[in-house]
Amino acid sequence: MGAPGPDGKVAVVAGGATGLGAATAVRLGAQGWRVVVGDLRETDAAGTSEKIAAAGGVALAVAFDLADPVSVAGLFEQAIRRFGGVDALFNVGADMRTLRHDTDVVDIDLEIWDRVMTVSLRGYLSTMKHAIPLMVGRGGGAIVNMSSAAAFQGEPTRPAYAASKAGIGALTRHVATRWGREGVRCNAVAPGFTATEAIRSAPQWPDLEKAALGRMHSPRVGEPADIAAAVAFLLSDDGAWINGQVINIDGGTILR
Repeated sequence: MGAPGPDGKVAVVAGGATGLGAATAVRLGAQGWRVVVGDLRETDAAGTSEKIAAAGGVALAVAFDLADPVSVAGLFEQAIRRFGGVDALFNVGADMRTLRHDTDVVDIDLEIWDRVMTVSLRGYLSTMKHAIPLMVGRGGGAIVNMSSAAAFQGEPTRPAYAASKAGIGALTRHVATRWGREGVRCNAVAPGFTATEAIRSAPQWPDLEKAALGRMHSPRVGEPADIAAAVAFLLSDDGAWINGQVINIDGGTILR
């Protein structure tokens, strides 16, 4: 399954209940990581944890809210209580329900803007605020943040989403330069169109797939496994000399 993780080390997946987060959590569990699956959707987080355990891995499901700093602190308290520390963090959580209201800079409700920033930008800052000292205390660690191709391409809608994902790149570079010499690496992945189970089940799936293929230089759209593989590599020792990068995983949609 690709680059192995260090047996027994602990990875927190902040947003691991479904989709790309779940796919990555399962892959990390198969590679020997002890995985903390955190998510607002407690039942789905438990389901991901059970998949990891059924495959012979070790996992803990934790209900938490990226928008609540107290809840974020509790996520890491539970990781410490169960596993003794944290070696890796994958930030992937988002409030996708707000996107239908993320219109344009003239029409957007400022509460929608604030909600997107609270979850997707301040939430990532909050998790890293807790994770970094734990990693430094253990001699180093690795962080991967979920960005998006939307951070690089202009769109007529979703300005809050795009701005938050661009901001994640800035946070990623800040952490890399501030703590890189202390052994903490921080990178981001920017997926293009990826066919999660939820997207494939949408009534408009054939049209979505056709439109996505028209934008990329690839014979197929992305799969959750594509993202999981990249994140697992960046968190592993094989990615030890990669720091401060935002890596596009999009079938050649964005070439830079």
